[in-house]
Amino acid sequence: METQGLHNLVAAEGSRKKPKRVGRGESSGLGKTSGRGHKGQKARKSGGVRPGFEGGQIPLARRLPKRGFTNIFRQNWTTINLERISKFFEDGGEIEKADLIEKGLVKKPSWPVKILGGGEINGAYTFKVDAVTAGARQKIEAAGGKIVLNGQES
Repeated sequence: METQGLHNLVAAEGSRKKPKRVGRGESSGLGKTSGRGHKGQKARKSGGVRPGFEGGQIPLARRLPKRGFTNIFRQNWTTINLERISKFFEDGGEIEKADLIEKGLVKKPSWPVKILGGGEINGAYTFKVDAVTAGARQKIEAAGGKIVLNGQES
């Protein structure tokens, strides 16, 4: 019995189909016009139409109304409610973006983080994030916590 290895791998029976060989004589069944028929646009080497072409009829993309626009300056945010922070962190302490990423609360590290005021907070936390809503700010400060936005205490 031969040893197994990458040097003697063989494809499974029936998994590899031989390519269609066109233009190789009349007896092949695909000679002369090579399965393209006689004359016409599709018989030519570059025969065919561009994607979306509907034979001269006004294409669907031009018939439908155009609405709205894409705001290329839109800023995406990762938002986190206070109740989720209370579940993942012990009473008090400092919470930075890196801590939120580590706990799985922030999925996209490149997006800025904003703390929302949903739920209650159970300790005096110091938040080092990009933004905080007014409701969240009240709850954090009422619990004895602090907020540091972009390195500047507010």
